[in-house]
Amino acid sequence: MAGVNKCLKYSMFVFNFLFWICGCVILGVSIWLRVSKNAQEEFNIQGMNSAIDLMIAVGSIIMVLGFFGCCGAVRESRCLLLLFFIGLFLILALQITAGVLGVVYKPKIEAEINKTMQGYLPLNNQPESFKDKLYTIQQENKCCGLVYGYKDWLNSIPQSCLCTQANDVNECVTVSGKLVYKQSCYTVFVDSLKNNMGIIIGIAFGLAVVELFGLGFSMALYCQIGKK
Repeated sequence: MAGVNKCLKYSMFVFNFLFWICGCVILGVSIWLRVSKNAQEEFNIQGMNSAIDLMIAVGSIIMVLGFFGCCGAVRESRCLLLLFFIGLFLILALQITAGVLGVVYKPKIEAEINKTMQGYLPLNNQPESFKDKLYTIQQENKCCGLVYGYKDWLNSIPQSCLCTQANDVNECVTVSGKLVYKQSCYTVFVDSLKNNMGIIIGIAFGLAVVELFGLGFSMALYCQIGKK
């Protein structure tokens, strides 16, 4: 009977050891962010506990799968390798499903953002704390208002909506003798969402390639052990 390929066996072990380390790092950082108030203030992540909890779950799952893969490779255990394969396959399937849903529901997400922003109109009626944050957003992103531009402020256009540099002229419109940014902040938010989605899709694609290698390693080793 043919023996198990040593190169494949130890490649599988190294792959899963790195996989396990990644899980440890994700879990450790997530727990630190969850329990440390100083970390939440430093990174400005208050109110993102749900996302951090999800990271804790992901880190834990990766650690368990990495453990199964390492032990399965070293001990040549078909049971552990099969558990690793099934777990990694389910993660890959969830990634693909999430990607498809993201593409399908993208227009609905943008429409929901637009609807939510319209609920804040007119902006003059919002509390000062809300307006202060919006002033900063408008100044940093060279935009004005949330949906319809400067019209969202009615007749009280704030200073943060005014163009302050000569090269901003093409981005502005004249209102009551003043140059005001004509782009609404909704456009900025949607563009940011699209850019972030592009980054997430890129990361997901890279992870999918790595996961396919893991699936191939585990199944090849599983079959070799069965033939031994």
